[in-house]
Amino acid sequence: MLSAGDEYPIHQTPEPVAFSGSDRNFYDRYFFNGYSADGSTFFAAAMGVYPALNIIDGAVSILRNGKQSSVYLSRPLNMERMDTHVGPLSVEVVEPLKKIRLRLEETEGLALDVEFEGRAFPIEEPRFTRRLGSRMMMDLTRMTQNGRWTGSLRVDDTRVEIKPADFTGTRDRSWGIRPIGAPDPQPLIPAPVPQFYWIWTPTNFPDLSMFYHVNHDEHGVPWNTRAVIVPDGVAQGEGIHLSDAQMNVTYAPGTRRMASASLAMTDPQGRAHAVSFEPMGTFLMKGIGYGHDKYRHGAFRGDQLAIAREDFEPSKMPWQVPENLHIQEIVRARHEGPDGLQSEGIGTFEQLFMGLHAPSGFKELLDGAR
Repeated sequence: MLSAGDEYPIHQTPEPVAFSGSDRNFYDRYFFNGYSADGSTFFAAAMGVYPALNIIDGAVSILRNGKQSSVYLSRPLNMERMDTHVGPLSVEVVEPLKKIRLRLEETEGLALDVEFEGRAFPIEEPRFTRRLGSRMMMDLTRMTQNGRWTGSLRVDDTRVEIKPADFTGTRDRSWGIRPIGAPDPQPLIPAPVPQFYWIWTPTNFPDLSMFYHVNHDEHGVPWNTRAVIVPDGVAQGEGIHLSDAQMNVTYAPGTRRMASASLAMTDPQGRAHAVSFEPMGTFLMKGIGYGHDKYRHGAFRGDQLAIAREDFEPSKMPWQVPENLHIQEIVRARHEGPDGLQSEGIGTFEQLFMGLHAPSGFKELLDGAR
């Protein structure tokens, strides 16, 4: 099966680009978020390609005044991975690794036409590999980049101009193996106890970006982590990698939601850096398909273009429902570095906390903080 991608020198196997190995859970995804400097407007989008399922899907979600409005789109991929359109939603690579255009023509009252420009070369995060018993759960690579946005968006009768002086955000590209589409009906033996502890904090400061993430096992031992500071304009590999990173999370009583957090790190010269995070608003990641009960990534929604809108208020959604666990808190951040360095920034504190986590005192699947 030949496709447009076969014209480009991007093959990774002896097969045509339409194929991607033998694992049906292979995916290739774009993710975006953007936010105003005061945190009053937040938007996010995702587009995923699933070659083995022959599906491409996407979603755009906008959070304003405590209300989150989402549009979910899906269609057959038709084995053509270079066609990054899902009906009225499109992603265009304007300049690889630097500029991306994201567009949603008016759909169910939502519209978006924005361009992202990276502040520096993207970082490559350590490869994520995780098994559940004998089965591969995750095996993927991700690159992440902070940047500034230009364009406009609209929610029903409200139009918002997006200017780079006021709107920053993050994009990532990830590809590999993750659970997608219909769950596997074959149970694992023995059945594992669900556990996932994930924090991701891409943050925009005036002249630099800060990236930190961690996955913990049930004992609080990291199995994937990185902390790096990336000054504006630097090239690949020129970020400042930090060590001994420790994140301290204070939970809202009776929940697993972050109420505040602080991060302590050390740079290569042995100097201390600290970042504090205070939430300004909650965005549910199910609004762009992550963990959604109905519109999850790779779900089969028919052999034609399918579009649906959904609205909800995150503050009124019960935190302990599984599809509401994965969130991004819009956060005000403060960086304190060596020689009296201080700066204020804004970013996201993404969290997904399920199952046991000894440092937090979580002893069940969904018990809250004491």
